[in-house]
Amino acid sequence: MSKYQKIKKRVFEIISKAEDGDRASSVFDWMIMILIALSIISIILESFADIYSKYHTLFQVFEVITVIVFTIEYILRVWTADLLYPEAKHPRLKYIFSFMALIDLLAILPFYLPFISADLRFLRMMRLFRLFRLLRVFKLGRYFEALQIIMRVIRDSGPQLIMSVALCLFVMLFSAIIMYTVENPVQPEQFPNVISSLWWAICTLTTVGYGDVYPVTDVGRFFASIISLVGIGIIAIPTGIIAAGFSQAILKEKGEEDYGKAKAGILIDELSEEELIALQAKVSNRLKDYGYSTTISIDGKKKNEKKSL
Repeated sequence: MSKYQKIKKRVFEIISKAEDGDRASSVFDWMIMILIALSIISIILESFADIYSKYHTLFQVFEVITVIVFTIEYILRVWTADLLYPEAKHPRLKYIFSFMALIDLLAILPFYLPFISADLRFLRMMRLFRLFRLLRVFKLGRYFEALQIIMRVIRDSGPQLIMSVALCLFVMLFSAIIMYTVENPVQPEQFPNVISSLWWAICTLTTVGYGDVYPVTDVGRFFASIISLVGIGIIAIPTGIIAAGFSQAILKEKGEEDYGKAKAGILIDELSEEELIALQAKVSNRLKDYGYSTTISIDGKKKNEKKSL
C-alpha cells in the first residue's frame, strides 16, 4: 500500500464513526457533534433582534468557521467515497447523491449561494435558503444509532408510507368536495371553492379542528362527523406502519442469533406431534456428532443425555 493510500485510509477511518480505541476518530466525532449543536443554538439566538444586533459580528465569524469545517468534512467524504463504496462503479457519484451527502451539501449551500449572483431579488431569497442550515441536525445521524434506526425504518417502509399518504390525500380531497357541495349554497363565504374546503378537511382529518369554519346544515354536520371519525383511522395507518418497522428493527438489532432463536421458537410452537418427533430424532443425531450418547423415548416420558467418556 502506497503512502497516499495509507493517508487516505486513515482519513476515512477518522471521519467515519469511531471504533473502540481510535482516539482521533472519537475526537473528530465529538467535535462535529458539538459544532452541530452550537450551530443550531446560533440559529435560535439569531432570531432575537437585540441579541443578533449586539453580537452580529460574532455570529458571522462563527458561521464562517462552521461552514469551513463542514466544507472540509464534505470534501474529505467525497475524496474517500471509494473506500465507503468499494464495489460501486462510480463511488463518488454514489456518495454525492446519497441522503447524508445531500444533507451535508444543503447544510453549507446557503453560505455560498450569495456569491453566485448579485441580484438583489436573488439575495432576498437567501433568507429562505438559510433554513437549510437546520438540516445540520440530521448530520447527527452518523453518530447516533437511534437516528440511524429511524432513518432506516422510514426508508424500508417507504412504499407503505407513500400509499398511506396517497390514501390520506384522496380522503381529504373527497371530503373537501362533499363539504363544498353541501355547504357552499348556505355558506358561500366559508366554503367558496374546493381548495378552501380542502383546508377545512385537512384540519378536520388531522383532528386539529378549525373553529372559524364549520358546517351548519344537518347533512354537512353528518358528513363532518363521519369525516372526523375516518380521520382517526387515517392518522393511525402511517403510525402503525412505522411502529411495525421499529419493532422489526429493534429485533434485528439484538443480533441475528437472537432473531433466529425467536423465529425458531415460533416455528416449534406451530409443529404437529409427528413433526416434533421427527425433529427430536434429528436433535439426537446432531448431539451424537458432538460426542453425546442420547436416549430419548418416543412417548416423551423420559429423556437422558450424558457426555460419553
